[in-house]
Amino acid sequence: MNQDISKGVNVRYAIFAMLGMWVTQHASAAIKTETVPYTIGNTEYRGFLAYDDSVSDKRPGVLIGPEWWGLNDYAKHRAEQLAGLGYVAFAMDPYGGGKTTTDPKEAGKMAGALRGGDRKELRERAAAALAQLKKNEHVDPARIGAIGYCFGGTMALELARSGADVLGVVSFHGSLATPHPEDAKNIKGKVLICHGGDDTFESPAEVQGFQEEMRDAHVDWQMNIYSGAVHAFTNPDADKFAIKGIAYNANADRRSWQAMRNFFDEVFAK
Repeated sequence: MNQDISKGVNVRYAIFAMLGMWVTQHASAAIKTETVPYTIGNTEYRGFLAYDDSVSDKRPGVLIGPEWWGLNDYAKHRAEQLAGLGYVAFAMDPYGGGKTTTDPKEAGKMAGALRGGDRKELRERAAAALAQLKKNEHVDPARIGAIGYCFGGTMALELARSGADVLGVVSFHGSLATPHPEDAKNIKGKVLICHGGDDTFESPAEVQGFQEEMRDAHVDWQMNIYSGAVHAFTNPDADKFAIKGIAYNANADRRSWQAMRNFFDEVFAK
């Protein structure tokens, strides 16, 4: 083998070695997911945890409130996305036993049972999921946030109104009204609302009422309103249910996700 050929072989081996190291390093950075059981009274709940196990330091945790369908694949996908951003994400199980549905009538019944009345049980379920997230070994319990979609947005806001130790809450097309607006005084963190400009599920009076609630309680809040967006605008599968006033909007989805990223960059900054 002459010298030039030998050099060429050595270069190729060096390239293969470097590629092998790159693959090994990036394979170890895979997002890990697991189902995590927790209990409220005698009922077992099954949350979904996602995190990057290549990170050794403790990091912020984000609790996720699913849509009224329950802890389905959409909520789990959002948890994986958040894990990819460097957070430990935990999607709560709102109904217990990991129950989900694709029937709007059943979803409305299950969500309505928690959303009606004084919302004490709704808050308790959100608080139990928050406690489970906080005790995770990868989480910095001093840096916790919560997000939610539709019904899950309601749960996230009620968690904040209960006085939970969360630095920031983000509601995506969630219900803004509450039977206890006076509880906004208990909110300890900042609030971001991502709302569809053409969302008919929330009346103008409810939007105005929420803003007044935040002002009266001197909460650090902001509201982004996306033109052309209706209810459930972040879910690519929203249209398949053929529910009037519910549809996906790619622009609003992208913009609201970026708004959430900017928001958490601010609230989690050390």
